[in-house]
Amino acid sequence: MTAVSAALDALFADANIARDAVYIAEGGSPRLVRVVARRADDVASFGEARLWSETARIDLRVAEVPEPRPGDRIELDGEAFLVQGEPVRDRERLVWTVDLRPA
Repeated sequence: MTAVSAALDALFADANIARDAVYIAEGGSPRLVRVVARRADDVASFGEARLWSETARIDLRVAEVPEPRPGDRIELDGEAFLVQGEPVRDRERLVWTVDLRPA
């Protein structure tokens, strides 16, 4: 186990940072995973205009969800979301960042 992997395990185990969620792959069965939720605002420029929107993103450990796909479902804090777009892995290939939309 690398130092980065050990640090990520500690972060995902911390109740102040991560929480439990249910991950359901399309056509698969539900499984409990740990996620780090990020609901940051996003500001995008379009010509002279700046557009503000809310986002819903989560980080998942690759060890728990090896291949998330668009259309997979996440249930978090009583809300259901669908994975949208292609998930992106971090440089160390240990964490997926996944964009969500309400189900």
